[in-house]
Amino acid sequence: MAKKLEVRHLTISFRTNNGAVRAVRDVSFDLNEGETLAIAGESGSGKSVTTRAVMGILAGNAMVEDGEIIYDGRDLLKIPEEDFHTLRGHKLSMVFQDPLSALNPIMRIGKQLTEAMLLNNKERRADGRKRFNQMLAELEKNMTAAGVQNAQEKCRQFDAFTAVGVRMENEYKNAEESAFSFLDTLEETDLALLKKDEKTVRDTLGRFKKLGADIRNPWLIPENDADLNELINQADILRNTFTMEQEPELRSLMDRIGERLRNVMDSDREQPNFFRIGYLVAHGGTADPAKEDVAFINAKARKMLDEGFMNAFLQDMEKALAWSAGEAEKARAHAVTVLNAELPVLTADKLEKGACKAAAKQASDVVEKAIDRLALDKDNRAYVFRSSMNAYIDRYFYGLKKNPKEQKRFDRDTVRYEKETAKGKFVPSVVPLNLVDLEKTKANISRTMTTMIDHFSVNQQYVEDRREQAIRLVDFLKERSSEYAYTLTKSMARHRAIELMKEVGIPEPQRRYHQYPFEFSGGMRQRIVIAIALSANPDILICDEPTTALDVTIQAQILDLINRLKKERNLSVIFITHDLGVVANMADRIAIMYAGKIVEYGTADDVFYDPRHPYTWALLASMPDLETKEKLDAIPGTPPNMILPPKGDAFAARNRYAMAIDFEEQPPMFDISETHQAATWLLHPDAPHVEPPAIVTERIERMRRKEQETAEQGGVKA
Repeated sequence: MAKKLEVRHLTISFRTNNGAVRAVRDVSFDLNEGETLAIAGESGSGKSVTTRAVMGILAGNAMVEDGEIIYDGRDLLKIPEEDFHTLRGHKLSMVFQDPLSALNPIMRIGKQLTEAMLLNNKERRADGRKRFNQMLAELEKNMTAAGVQNAQEKCRQFDAFTAVGVRMENEYKNAEESAFSFLDTLEETDLALLKKDEKTVRDTLGRFKKLGADIRNPWLIPENDADLNELINQADILRNTFTMEQEPELRSLMDRIGERLRNVMDSDREQPNFFRIGYLVAHGGTADPAKEDVAFINAKARKMLDEGFMNAFLQDMEKALAWSAGEAEKARAHAVTVLNAELPVLTADKLEKGACKAAAKQASDVVEKAIDRLALDKDNRAYVFRSSMNAYIDRYFYGLKKNPKEQKRFDRDTVRYEKETAKGKFVPSVVPLNLVDLEKTKANISRTMTTMIDHFSVNQQYVEDRREQAIRLVDFLKERSSEYAYTLTKSMARHRAIELMKEVGIPEPQRRYHQYPFEFSGGMRQRIVIAIALSANPDILICDEPTTALDVTIQAQILDLINRLKKERNLSVIFITHDLGVVANMADRIAIMYAGKIVEYGTADDVFYDPRHPYTWALLASMPDLETKEKLDAIPGTPPNMILPPKGDAFAARNRYAMAIDFEEQPPMFDISETHQAATWLLHPDAPHVEPPAIVTERIERMRRKEQETAEQGGVKA
């Protein structure tokens, strides 16, 4: 399963007047394509801070002290805000806990939905053009290097006919979106007729003429469609004089217009393939849907494209892909040699800034030369190597300079504090030391180098079917070209907003489109926030406790909605919650967080049926269900003060099973299985055997019995 997101050793603190709050401490996890990862824990455990770092919306006093967040070959912690504009909303979207605070109270819902779409479309177009040009230039370079004759001319030819096809597709999509908007307007008119609102009826009739012009396209509804022209003209005549006495006449016109549009918009109809047709038209062929069937034109265009260009071009692409992969493999072997040669400079007892910078540059240069730029499955570790090395080296030498000053400040403030308190005066406490951990930063420099050496030393010569790889690359270029060519208009955005509102279960979307947030219930507001998050069709959806402010019935509806949308859109979801019961039926994997650290990590079955950390036991024991008759176990005490984190296991003070070592040393992550890890000394071979609380074991037994009964009845797991 492909990884969509990689979080590695993330460490985040917040500056406060009382010192640095250690909110996230060495957190690592992956998010795979199409899966739901739940992050569960009490308030203040660092769940939301982690996901806000992914979105690039940390507070101004946040300090990212360590780590990487890798998405699409980029470290999100090290890219500028301008680059985040092409990701936030477009590729990464977030649903917040309180929908009312996430919405503008003085802006209509429709405006808030369409504004997000229009802004994202602008960013998507710019990003699509840039990525198309970069990949085509890389393809041309490797085709030339592989000995392909006239590589530049062939790539220009591909670009030219793709542009023709994209232009035709854009015009077609504009007309299609206008047809859908026309159908929406018919529904809006119908609602106004039911309410006997003559003014609204006249307003909607005023849009018929323009929509009738916008839907004209030879592949959809031609200009010379006399019947439809006559119907629209008759409706336009009624526009200025309409009264409810004319309702039967208007409804007859609307029914006939709607029937004509729905026949044209039939989802089972053959769609024109504009990539093929673009080649046909660019090379003098004819494509007239008024004279020929669309299926016939598609077949004719494919034959001409394959014979005239694509078969030979795919063979040339295969050569380029093989050349690029081969050169990357040779460069990896050379990179390992260079990295090993530079390693002593970067792991010396005493680091020298100039030498470290030079060694990092040399290492980064050879690593980047070893990247196969034509590979669509990016080698994220290699892509972020330079930024990681530079960040760690800069942090180390910043700490060398800053730490003595910080220590001097702390000593001075401590002396002043002691003098003033000795006089009986009340003075603020001394701000704790905030030093750069030089040893840890040195270890990160070393780890980054050795990990890269190990990564490149492993034989990565996975030979994908070159023809299949070439077809994937053509599809990638087609998608990017469609992105930069497609301009979203306000009328199209309005139609999409209404469709999204229908998709998330908002009744009467045409009417609701014009309302304000305060006119919606809490559950409906949350549905609107989800619709806004989905408006750009993101890769990753982050849900930050989206059901906390809702009652139980609405919670279930929102969870079902998120689950359905995830499956329909193949979304990757990060779901933040403090209630394990909420994610029992939707999470693929679960990370349990406490005091800024992940303390248990595994599949949903691992965590629910075989929990190992005492904190996970405590969460399960405090989770209500219909069959537990005993009093639920509350977790005693409160989370620790993260300005001064505990020396050992942060949960030790609240853990009835704590041992002496828990107060002295943080436990490592122990592997329970390939998919399951937990950070508790109870998993050490020398630790005493401890059973989970009875309330937890009894609940696990009940869940197993239910699952077995459901399986025997041929159902699905509850």
